[in-house]
Amino acid sequence: MDRHQWDERYSGDDLVWTSTPNQFLVSEVVDLPPGRAVDLACGEGRNAVWLAEQGWEVTGVDFSAVGLAKAQRFAALWNVEATWVESAVQEWRPPSEGFDLVAVLYLQLPQPERSIALEVAASAVAPGGTFLVVAHDQENLIRGFGGPPNAEVLYNVADVTEVAVGAGLTVERAEQVVRVVDTDTGTKDAIDTLVRAKRPM
Repeated sequence: MDRHQWDERYSGDDLVWTSTPNQFLVSEVVDLPPGRAVDLACGEGRNAVWLAEQGWEVTGVDFSAVGLAKAQRFAALWNVEATWVESAVQEWRPPSEGFDLVAVLYLQLPQPERSIALEVAASAVAPGGTFLVVAHDQENLIRGFGGPPNAEVLYNVADVTEVAVGAGLTVERAEQVVRVVDTDTGTKDAIDTLVRAKRPM
């Protein structure tokens, strides 16, 4: 989907996604000391807002102006502040000082745009900072629930770790994970890629 399609999808008053943060963001970040964070492909801002609630100084980046406007309203509703930047991730230029947390959640791009975006994201990790990628995994097409039906935009763990290592990061966790999804017919399992890496001091 291009930015105009996302603008249209975000144009309603209701949130497209839930207002609660991604469960893996919470579990992987909850023990980190708050610092400067960037949420890349932040959409309507649910993860950025949660990070701000935890005391992080947050920047949210997304190419949908409509999504960012909803994120700004969402942040105001929760009485937190964040900086919002309209940009595609692969075109974004991070500040030289970097971030203590760079989160990329469900940025489902085909290659080569995906690798370019992940390389940009990894370059934004400051010394001692954390790089977190969570995305719909290729296996989800075969044995998972939901997510894009297009295999070209689905991730595998090895591709993400390759980018992380190439950017000088130390991989701390790299695996497929199961995300339980509530549906009208009961719970279903979705298969995600999860990679967490750290830049040495």
